[in-house]
Amino acid sequence: MPVPSVALPPRPLLRDDVYARIRDAIVDGTLAPQEQLRDTELATWLGVSRTPVREALLELARAGLVRAVPGRSTVVAPLEDRQVRDAQAVVAAMHALVVREAVPRLDAEDLQRMRAANDAFAAAQRAGDTDAALRADEAFHRIAVEVSGNAAAAAVIAQYEPVLHRAERLRFASHEGAASVARHRALIDLCAAGDAEGAARVAEQTWQSLAAPAPIEGPDA
Repeated sequence: MPVPSVALPPRPLLRDDVYARIRDAIVDGTLAPQEQLRDTELATWLGVSRTPVREALLELARAGLVRAVPGRSTVVAPLEDRQVRDAQAVVAAMHALVVREAVPRLDAEDLQRMRAANDAFAAAQRAGDTDAALRADEAFHRIAVEVSGNAAAAAVIAQYEPVLHRAERLRFASHEGAASVARHRALIDLCAAGDAEGAARVAEQTWQSLAAPAPIEGPDA
């Protein structure tokens, strides 16, 4: 049968859905560091077969979110200084790259979306709503990623940024979260002025400002 000429509406692949659900559960702490991950239990929880769960766990291992432990199958990886620093260096460089490429393409609507996301971020900070702050921060930075059109950089960011989101929960509960609001404003101003290099430097500094936390041990450590 020939491939139909009319494209169907895009739909996330099942394995991508499974990956996102497990990833988010690790990032938000539902699945704690050192917690054992059994594919049968995860499959039952998500209502899927074991195959997409195993595929998701392999991807999560590559991202540093889970770890294979001899005799214990797979566990949620602890949040360690070296892991955060490595992901931080890569993600900061990729965000600098996409901002540099996005600045000449940003229009008034894009800048307004950035301001709105930063306002939402500031409001979440004032309310002490860490989940909302993380969502707003992600929405803010995603604009430049989308506008740049750099699919390779977007893929690298998507792989390693979840590691930093775990650490960001600690940052956004501290004074560093308030400092991020000011950095966002500076980034918007530089983008509006067409200063690609200045905006790229601020973008990189924003991600480099994330201090690596002390290792988090799970209940079975």
